[in-house]
Order: sequence, then C-alpha cells, then structure tokens
Amino acid sequence: MRPAEGVRRAMIRRRLCLGAAAVALSLPLAGCVTVHGERALIASARPAEAAKALADFAAANNAATRTYDPARVTATEAGPLGAIDEAGVRARHVNNPSGNPSATPLVFSGTKYLIPRQRGWPKFFVADTATNRGTARWLLVFRRSGPEQAWKADFLAVYAPGSLPAPATDKDGHAEAVPLAGSDLLVQPGQLSAAYAGYLQDGAGAQSFAPGAVTSQLRASRAKESHTPSSVTQYQDQPVQGGEFDPVALRTKNGGALVFFGTRHQSRATYRPGYRLTLDPSTRALMSGTPRTSVTLSRMAQHVAFVPGGGGTGQVVILSRLVGLVSAKGA
Repeated sequence: MRPAEGVRRAMIRRRLCLGAAAVALSLPLAGCVTVHGERALIASARPAEAAKALADFAAANNAATRTYDPARVTATEAGPLGAIDEAGVRARHVNNPSGNPSATPLVFSGTKYLIPRQRGWPKFFVADTATNRGTARWLLVFRRSGPEQAWKADFLAVYAPGSLPAPATDKDGHAEAVPLAGSDLLVQPGQLSAAYAGYLQDGAGAQSFAPGAVTSQLRASRAKESHTPSSVTQYQDQPVQGGEFDPVALRTKNGGALVFFGTRHQSRATYRPGYRLTLDPSTRALMSGTPRTSVTLSRMAQHVAFVPGGGGTGQVVILSRLVGLVSAKGA
C-alpha cells in the first residue's frame, strides 16, 4: 500500500468514526431533550398544532351532527363537554337513527389561541373563536395528558364579545396558566367545583359568589319549584374533578383568573298518585327504568368563572354556564 493511500484510508476511517460518534452522542442528547422537556417551562402547543386540533374538532362535530354517531364525539371531546355532547348525540340517534344529513356545518373564524407555558403533563390551551352559530364567541379548552395523546376539547364556554376580562400575556404573547392550588385567588381553581356545588346545595360560602342568574336566582327558583301541587323535587349538587374533569385556569390582566370547571346536578321529582307524566323525546331516549311516580335527572354543567384575587371584597362571577342532560331514571 502506498503511503498516500494509507493516509487517505485512515482519514476516511476517522471521518466514519467521528460520524458514528456524532450519531451516538446525538441519541442520548435527543433523549435528554425529551426528558428535560417534561420539566421545562415550554409552550403547551405550537400555533399550527392548536389550529389543527380546532379543525379536527370541527370535522368530528360536523360528522356527529350529520350521523348522530356518539363515537364521533368521543374522538375529539372529553371532560364535561364530552359527557354533555355524547349524551345529546346518543339521544338524537335514538330518535333519529338516520342522522341529520342536511345539518349546517359548524364553521370557526377569527380564532385567537391562548397558549400558556407549562411544565409536565397534562397541557392545555384555549381557542377563542367566532362561529356561524350567532354573535357569541366560543372558548374551547383543549387538553392532552401526554405527548402521544390526542388533543381533546374538555370545556366550552360562550360569551358576548367584550364581556370577558382580558387574559394576561407575557412578552412573547403566551398566556399564563394558574395552578389548581397555592394561587393568590379568592377561591383556588381546584376547589371551585366543590365550592359552587356546595353553594347551590345549601348556600355554603354565599359571600364568595356574586348574585346572578346561575347563583342566587337559581337557588331561588329551585326553592319555588321544589314543591308544587303535583310534585316534590329534591336536588343534589356534586363537584366533578380528576383527569379530564380537572379545572383549568388562565390569569387575567386585572390580577384574577378565568377558571373553567364542571359540576354534576341531580334532581328527583316525585309525583302525586294519578299524575300523568309527560317527558320530552330526548329525556325518554336517555331513560332507564319505568317512570311511574318519580323521575331522576342527572345533568352535567360546564362553566367559566372570573375569580378575583384574594384579600379584597371581590366575588366569583359565573360568566358562562352550559348544562346538558346525561342520564335519566324512572321509578
């Protein structure tokens, strides 16, 4: 072998070794990025990723509306929103097995994405969007529990443009997530479901909730309707929490937070002997048992509330409350 050729082959071998070393080094480093990404404060989603999640939601929602197939709902929804929509589509399927092929598709426009920086999992973001369903804007909370999981919409709230406190953002335009516990808020986001359910049940913590249609007025209407000449109605309000039902919260510019949370509500109406019960088709579709003298209705509610900072005279204001029947039982 000529010396020059030996040198050239040695250089080639060195380049190959260096290349192999670079590959070997890159694999552990890539792993480190993933591991540290679990702890690093990073954006919960890229804008394109958030837009795709919203587009997937619209496609599944439109398919569910056309076919009344509950599986279309569960593909892109979970939490309180998923529970309400799945039951609603299931009831419509019972009453209209062929679906609704002439349904008007849901269309989003003018969407803004509120994407916080977060550590670990789960992660969430909020789509603030106009629709072709009216002038109200929608807030859709998307969440996923891990990097291999799909984004699913857990909460929906509706509001009139200009009626919400402005979310806080950092210099890069990212929203600020508020933890479920240990915040400076009047009510911790992780305790709001239990606090609201307790307030509706027996008036506990009334000083924390501002008077309104879904607080003081709702309690008053229940008291009035609980006893009628034909029936007696009992109410039970329960918090819902854990996993896809956990609240999420975003800081607002005024120092408070927008908190999305769910609750479960049951009503049991017992009717006088001989009273003729009349039930709407959706309730009958979700009914188990035979309604002779009583009907128990189970409803899921999803809310967004403004929670002010603690230490002042502010109160929790429920800004949106959407309720849906999820089951019924006759006896």
